[in-house]
Amino acid sequence: MFANMSSTTTDRQNSLPRIFYPAGIAVLILTGFLVLFFASLSVFKAVELERAEGRARLYHSTLVSALERLEHLPFILAQDPAVIRALDTGNLTGLNRRLEDFAQRSKAEAIYVMDATGLTVAASNYQQDVNFIGKNYGFRPYFKDAMEGKRGEFFAIGATTFTPGFFIGDTVKNSKGEVIGVAALKIALSELTGAWAASGDDILVTNADGVVVFATQDDWRYRTLEELNNAQRGEIAIQQQFGRQDLKQLDWQPIGSDEVLLNGSSYLFANLSVERRGWTLWYIASTAGLLARAWFVIILAAIVLAGLGIVFVTFRSNQLRRALRASHQDRQKLIVEIEERKITEHRLEKTQSELARTSKLAALGQLAASVTHELGQPISAMRNYLAADQISNGLIAGGLTEHLTGLVRRMENITKELKFFSLPGDTRTEEISLSDLIDGAIGLTKHNLDQSNIKHVIELDDGLPTVKCNRQRLEQVLVNLIRNAVTAMEDTEERTLTISASETNTKIVLSVQDTGHGLNGQKIDQLQEPFHTNKPSGEGMGLGLAISAAIVREHNGKLLAEDLGQGAVFHIQLPLNKD
Repeated sequence: MFANMSSTTTDRQNSLPRIFYPAGIAVLILTGFLVLFFASLSVFKAVELERAEGRARLYHSTLVSALERLEHLPFILAQDPAVIRALDTGNLTGLNRRLEDFAQRSKAEAIYVMDATGLTVAASNYQQDVNFIGKNYGFRPYFKDAMEGKRGEFFAIGATTFTPGFFIGDTVKNSKGEVIGVAALKIALSELTGAWAASGDDILVTNADGVVVFATQDDWRYRTLEELNNAQRGEIAIQQQFGRQDLKQLDWQPIGSDEVLLNGSSYLFANLSVERRGWTLWYIASTAGLLARAWFVIILAAIVLAGLGIVFVTFRSNQLRRALRASHQDRQKLIVEIEERKITEHRLEKTQSELARTSKLAALGQLAASVTHELGQPISAMRNYLAADQISNGLIAGGLTEHLTGLVRRMENITKELKFFSLPGDTRTEEISLSDLIDGAIGLTKHNLDQSNIKHVIELDDGLPTVKCNRQRLEQVLVNLIRNAVTAMEDTEERTLTISASETNTKIVLSVQDTGHGLNGQKIDQLQEPFHTNKPSGEGMGLGLAISAAIVREHNGKLLAEDLGQGAVFHIQLPLNKD
């Protein structure tokens, strides 16, 4: 019995962690969501406050600019001789029209002049049905301040027009320095507040008494942030600042240093003082968006967590799929390795081809040395014997001696091309201009050009630099290309050889262009192969371009060919001399 009781107790102890494990995870997740919610809300609030401060500064600057745009005008009017004369002598002739012109030019709502009692004697709106002429504004603070020699500024609803505006007044003195009146103007700010309202932002501007003088919402205007006392209301009534407005209190309850409840809705705010006027600009932004964004983060986190849960739950069932995927990946790696091996084999074949070509040229050099040595002396002897026979017996056209002389000349042509491979290259270099190089090659081939009736044209860019080269070997390249061009134009009617030179950022390009039969689809690699030739037997061994390409490579350059259809062009690319 005791054994059974012990077993039951153990089972209960083992089952407790199984019960509390999911509950613990749930509590942990809930705690994490709460922390994430308030952290997100704090971050979004900080960002929104920073934005509110930036927007508040923007609207503050526009308000100050609008108030200060014409603040100098009353002072200028107070110095105007026409205004002084009108107040001092009572001669008002032309003053109304003058003020009207000032108002139109400055885009002020009204400009007017008052005598020492506050009676308006001239005004820019004198032609309008509702005007200031004959109205007394001696009760306004801006008039009283101006009569005391101070600058007068005051916001109020117009006692005559019943429209709000900002009033500025300045003292007018006669020649004796006596105060004889006040020059004033009214600035309408409806255009500015209309632009604020169109922006979609919420803005309030309060005066020193906490009365909202500007607002983007009509039902906020002429309300107070705090209840006015009797003294404040009495002063406002004397000044007739807000007309018949009852100045009720807004449902405005500050919460901390950056949040307020307005009509039951929560707003973040940033405020700035409007200097010298005792005003405060409030930029407010609803917090509803902050809560929405914080909830979005929570929802997104829940989705991510759910996704992770799904991944975790399905992990075990995907073991086989992972194994298959791993096998597939191994197969893909094998395919990649096979492709890389094919590329390597292709490179090896190319390298072997280059090695074979190099070996071929090396063997050709040994063969050339042997052939030129073995045939050189017999050919020279044959030429000497034939020359002696011609001298002693006389030249018979078409005779055996002439035929033998032609054969000896053809044998010499072959051995001349072989000499390039049998002799070591001359590595001496010198600075030479391209024009001198081209003139030298033209001089060596001029007989061929004239004999074939070929016109040659030389086109050189201005200011071409010199090239550092072995003149004799590079000149040989040009000579080979010119002679090939001459051969290519033997059967054409248009026979023009063009030699041009130009400069790019990194190289000099020397080009030889003909109007011959072209390359017939052959590539430069084929043309550079030793013994590749289209000339008749005995005219050459097909070593000219192979020799030329080798010489150009010695100069760290490239030899390129381009088939033009009606002709071909060969480009010699040489690096710029940067010494």
